[in-house]
Amino acid sequence: MTEALVEREDDNGIAILTLNRPKALNSLSPSLFVELRAHIENIAGSDEIGCVILRGKGRSFSAGNDLNAITSGDVAPSKHYQAETLDLIANMPQPVIASVQGHCYTGSLELALACDLLIASDSAKFADTHGKWGMTPTWGMSQRLPRRIGPLKAKEMMFTGRIVSGLESVALGLANECVADEDLIPHTISLAQQIVANSWHTLKADKSLVNQGLDLHLTDGLAWERANSPGAGPDMKDRLANFGKK
Repeated sequence: MTEALVEREDDNGIAILTLNRPKALNSLSPSLFVELRAHIENIAGSDEIGCVILRGKGRSFSAGNDLNAITSGDVAPSKHYQAETLDLIANMPQPVIASVQGHCYTGSLELALACDLLIASDSAKFADTHGKWGMTPTWGMSQRLPRRIGPLKAKEMMFTGRIVSGLESVALGLANECVADEDLIPHTISLAQQIVANSWHTLKADKSLVNQGLDLHLTDGLAWERANSPGAGPDMKDRLANFGKK
């Protein structure tokens, strides 16, 4: 039986997706993307999952795009399959947390940037190495990185290819927090638990409103929120009734 390239574990409303190519530092092969997309599409349509954690098995989150796939004949189903998969992650209803240790280079940085939140460990190393290989981004680096950390620092990372540590990633605004390696998964799960304790109706609305609003000027964004906020959720009455009881 072939081992899954992306493992899934569900626990009390949290789905943990684990990139499972540790010997290859979880390099992002086309076949891995096919499995990842299947999980993302399944979770996006599920009412049983309120938050997603994306992590890598072993010592690295992911070393990036699998350059060996080009010569091995492992080909994506369509031209922009990987980029479109990242779009699905960015736009799925549930919040997604990237939990990053070790390498997070180029394609895997683009993957992490498609997530809503990012927890880094002390060993995390972030870099955009497109320039090292004479390549140009098509998975979202030129758009998501400047929106995350600002164009000045994004251009510096892209132009130089330098490595950003886990600690510096927080200072740049790339990551939310940096924790010890041994605390990475427990801390990420704790954050996910805090998220799923809130109304999933509100979580979905918050993500949609923020994402859509970022494409608009402030005045248009405010109008967008007023026109598209879905209003009170089905759990509001019970939540108000339980206020102060715990």
